[in-house]
Amino acid sequence: MPSQRQISVRRAPKYVPFLVAGGLLGVIAAAVTSFAEPAPQNYTQGSVFGYFMVLFAAGGVLLGGLVALVLDRVSLRRSERATVEEVEEPAAPASAPAAEGDPAHDGGHSPSSADSPAAPGASSTDEEGPEAGPAPAP
Repeated sequence: MPSQRQISVRRAPKYVPFLVAGGLLGVIAAAVTSFAEPAPQNYTQGSVFGYFMVLFAAGGVLLGGLVALVLDRVSLRRSERATVEEVEEPAAPASAPAAEGDPAHDGGHSPSSADSPAAPGASSTDEEGPEAGPAPAP
């Protein structure tokens, strides 16, 4: 008898894109802040930008994470319940064992010419090395 279960279906946000976007917005805010006015006398413009970039990027990552958490909580409220039923898959037909020299075929990919035995009269290699030119087509 198939078994039934109750599951919760929802759309959850991916956290990494929110963290990256927050960090990038922090870097942009740092650039605007640091280059809006000239640097103080004892510092270069690059060092001011670096200082603000560390602070604003860290804050942006934190804010991006908070936004993702809030969206995750909202998705929990909007989740829907569904009933799923386990279905047994039909057994695969027993296949004949592969003959010696035949490559195993997984059914998902076509065998390459390197995997299949050479056609009669068309050898791809010789004891002395590969032949010059392509093998003739059957």
